[in-house]
Amino acid sequence: MEERDRVKITDRLARPLRDLRLSVTDQCNFRCVYCMPAEVFGPNFRFLDEGQLLTVEEMALLAECFVELGVEKIRLTGGEPLLRRDLDALIERLSAIPGLRDIGLTTNGVHLVKWSKRLKAAGLKRVNVSLDALDDDIFRKMNGIGVGAAPVLKGIEAALAAGLGVKVNMVVKKGWNDSQIVPMAAYFKDLGIPLRFIEFMDVGTTNGWDYSHVVTKKEIYEQINAMHPLEPVEKEYFGEVANRYRYAGTNVEVGFIASVTETFCRSCTRARISADGKLYTCLFAADGVSLKDKLRAGAEKEELKALIAAVWSKRADRYSEERTAETAKQRPKIEMSYIGG
Repeated sequence: MEERDRVKITDRLARPLRDLRLSVTDQCNFRCVYCMPAEVFGPNFRFLDEGQLLTVEEMALLAECFVELGVEKIRLTGGEPLLRRDLDALIERLSAIPGLRDIGLTTNGVHLVKWSKRLKAAGLKRVNVSLDALDDDIFRKMNGIGVGAAPVLKGIEAALAAGLGVKVNMVVKKGWNDSQIVPMAAYFKDLGIPLRFIEFMDVGTTNGWDYSHVVTKKEIYEQINAMHPLEPVEKEYFGEVANRYRYAGTNVEVGFIASVTETFCRSCTRARISADGKLYTCLFAADGVSLKDKLRAGAEKEELKALIAAVWSKRADRYSEERTAETAKQRPKIEMSYIGG
């Protein structure tokens, strides 16, 4: 697709639509305390039935619509996307879309040993791997199922060996894994892998969020800068969420996603589609618009594009700028496991 053929749409705050998070499943093999706490998502929790999930063909068609409306990057999310058996078929379809510049995937990494070569062959470019500690006892507590760090580290090795780009994400929760900030930074600095620290956020309503559990970007930065001086890196594009730094004298980067203390709503260019085909315009939204219903009623591409454009043009979300202790605890919000991070 020629750039001139793209339709560029903006929302009420003049933010363009450039990024799509596409959730392929609401199920996950982890029960991380900040996302899917085990006491809520237990053995009797009812996940979506297979027939409720979007098919590969439906996801590919929606992706085409979004690209034609200006999306340049798609990240596949979950739940845990590597639990979806036809994931490589989806990536192959996405790779064939003209004008789509980047396809990434967020994963806990456990199944990357099995999947990495297939994903690379299908057209995947990069993975963001979630790892919240190197210490096995701490990581077991964070992921809620008693898995140590070794399977994730082996998954990272497999992804690198397959030629995939790798970044590592660490959600920091005070009193849980904040002792791992410097060990994680040192470990991935030595490997030359970018590490991004994420402030504990009030996604959904089940993770027990309270500001007292937040380790701020400033606090994390100070610890790492004391370990090895940091120098800022300029943002690469409008809408980049991470504040990026480079370890002085190296080309290794570290980043901070500070949704709580340094909000970036004003430059957010991301739309999200849940595993059952609802369009959300904010990670902290309460309601979405069903694209699946339109699809299964026989809507053509132009009708779908018109619906997406109409939703985006009305968008005025800026939850993180408006966050208070009351909104965090009382406002209904979708769960991150359902919509993807």
